[in-house]
Amino acid sequence: MDLALFDFDGTITTGDTYTPFLGYISPAAFRRRAWRRLLWPWLGYKLGLVSGTAVRRQVTAHVLRGREVSAIRALGLRYARERLPHVLRPEAMARLAWHRERGDRIVVVSASLDAYLAPWCRAHGLELICSELESREGVLTGRYRGGDCAGAAKAARVREHLRLEDYACVHAYGDTVEDRELLALAHRPVYRWQAAA
Repeated sequence: MDLALFDFDGTITTGDTYTPFLGYISPAAFRRRAWRRLLWPWLGYKLGLVSGTAVRRQVTAHVLRGREVSAIRALGLRYARERLPHVLRPEAMARLAWHRERGDRIVVVSASLDAYLAPWCRAHGLELICSELESREGVLTGRYRGGDCAGAAKAARVREHLRLEDYACVHAYGDTVEDRELLALAHRPVYRWQAAA
C-alpha cells in the first residue's frame, strides 16, 4: 500500500474554496463591511507582502467569531453538497479513483476549513488533515485549533498523524508554494499536475 497526500484548493479543485465559503455563510451587508475592513490585508497578500496564513487568520476571526458551531457545520455540509461538485478537477478525481483502486491510503491535507472539508471527505471516503475551527461552549472563537494547516505545518501534521516509513511509496499533489514542504515528503511529488523534481 502506498500513501497519497492531496492538497485541496487548486489541486483537487479548480481554485479557492475558502473565500467562496465565507461569502456563502455571510449576509450581503456583512460581506460589504468585511470587504472594507479586510481590503488592505487582501491587497498585501496579492502583492506578496502578507502571508496567506496571516490573511486567513484575520478573515477567519472577522467572519466566524461568535457564530454557532451547529449553524456553521450545517452550512458547511450544504456547501460541500451544493457547491464543491462544480469545482472539482476531473484529473484530480480520476487520480483519487486510481489510488483508491490500488488500495492506497489517501489523505487530504489542506489549509481550508473542516466545516466543509470534513463532510466532503467523509462522502468520498478520504482521510483529512486541515485547519480546524476552535470553539467554546458551542460557539466559534474565530481562531484555529492547532493553527493554520499551511506550508511547513502541512508536513508537520502529516508526520504527527502518519508514519511515512510504513509506506513503500509516498505520492503528494500540490499547486502553490504553501505545498512545498508537503511535496518534499514524497517519493513522487506532483506540482500542478506535472511530475516535480
